[in-house]
Amino acid sequence: MSLRPVSLSSLLIVNITLTTCEPQINVQGSGNGESYQERLSRLEGDKESLVLQVGVLTDQVEAQGEKIRHLENSLGEYQHKLNSTEEMLQQELLNRSSLESQKLGLMEEVSCLKLKLGNMEEKHIKSAERQHKAENLLQELKMLKHRIEELEQEKMQYEQKLKVTQVLQHKCDCESQRHTFCPKVVVHIFQSNSCCDQLCAYTPFSMWTTEQVCGWLEDTGMGQYVSLARQWVDSGQTLLSATPQELEKEICIKHPLHRKKLQLALRAFSNKTMEKSSELDHIWVTRWLDDVGLPQYKDQFYESKVDGRMLQYLTVNDLLFLKVTSQLHHLSIKCAIHVLHVNKFNPNCLRRRPGDENKTSPSEVVQWSNHRVMEWLRSVDLAEYAPNLRGSGVHGGLIILEPRFQSETLAMLLNIPPQKTLLRRHLATNFNSLVGPQAQQEKQEFANASGHAPLTTTAKVRPKKLGFTHFRQLRKLRVDESADYICPMDTGTPPALTGTPQGTYGSFRGISPNLARDSDRLENAGSKN
Repeated sequence: MSLRPVSLSSLLIVNITLTTCEPQINVQGSGNGESYQERLSRLEGDKESLVLQVGVLTDQVEAQGEKIRHLENSLGEYQHKLNSTEEMLQQELLNRSSLESQKLGLMEEVSCLKLKLGNMEEKHIKSAERQHKAENLLQELKMLKHRIEELEQEKMQYEQKLKVTQVLQHKCDCESQRHTFCPKVVVHIFQSNSCCDQLCAYTPFSMWTTEQVCGWLEDTGMGQYVSLARQWVDSGQTLLSATPQELEKEICIKHPLHRKKLQLALRAFSNKTMEKSSELDHIWVTRWLDDVGLPQYKDQFYESKVDGRMLQYLTVNDLLFLKVTSQLHHLSIKCAIHVLHVNKFNPNCLRRRPGDENKTSPSEVVQWSNHRVMEWLRSVDLAEYAPNLRGSGVHGGLIILEPRFQSETLAMLLNIPPQKTLLRRHLATNFNSLVGPQAQQEKQEFANASGHAPLTTTAKVRPKKLGFTHFRQLRKLRVDESADYICPMDTGTPPALTGTPQGTYGSFRGISPNLARDSDRLENAGSKN
């Protein structure tokens, strides 16, 4: 294959050489007069040189052919590599298309999972609503149960009043000259909540018969002790002279708050003093717990027969016995009892219905119930957080009377996340507007005081650890000698309610933890937890 191009190139070179040399030969021949032989020898010499040049050129052509063949081989290799690269690129394109299809499939699965998650959240919300409705129905059932018991108690009271009225009418007939006020007394009996308390005004309790004492026990809600009392009690004097140990032994009053209730009532008979709080029975106290936002303790208070008179004399240990261990709930009950003191134990002093939100004063807010506080939250565009106050113990008295209760405490109870700073700022603005500038200043001064411990929702109250000697001394104490009342009774009218320029908490001795006798114990108990 390579000989043909080499011969052609050689002939071309020879022709070119001869053509270029021929004029020279002619010129030389004509000019110099050379002979033919000399010209032939010179041409032969030229021919040999030309052959030599052709050989050199032939070698060069062969070398170039080798290079050409090498380049053709390299070109073939590169072409093969190009083809393999194109195949790999095609495979990568196919893989990419498959990955994109898989990505679309995953996105469809994610969207399906999101839809399932949304459906599950809706189901969870619906289940929570159903649970909330079930809890409301349970609360309504409990309220109906308490209402039925209340009606039964009223029925028994009216029957007892009828008996007492007949007895007093008989006395009026027999002693009409000395007791000309008997008709008025009969009318007053029907207006009273406890017929036995009215009877004691005319017949000393010490002279009551066994049946009268047992009827009085029924009226006070301690009917479970009537059967044993009928066997042991001869007259009212038997109970008046009985010690707590004898009450526990003879009529099996082992419940400490039942003994306390009986002793308080007997002390009222002995002192011949009728307190306004004695008109509030234990059924009313359960409704009062709803108003102050602590319905979870209704069963314990109802079982312990805690009435209005006992609220005045509740101690820290009494609340712990009633399973009230939260420091915040202790303060809630303390402030609520103080509101009752200020309002002379008016059963309707707490306000449940909303009024004009733009015309509120601390004297009105202090009487707000838990439900009324939730209505205020709805009025300031915090309706979604208002249900979180159920069972929190937050009412108007706690907001106004407790200096450690601030907007941050309310935000924690409402479960407003700390990162929602604008929402918390909105709550703080409305909270400060609600409590007024004077209470706001007092709260701020108390917060800036040294040794201030902020109020938390998890702090617990622990009872004092008494030694054996202290326990023996405590057993000997009478009811009026018991220390550490949850709300002392010598509190005056708060300056915040009268508008005096004194400190808002200046007269709340026993209400604010920084002024109460048991404040150190409450704060220390909270700090331990």
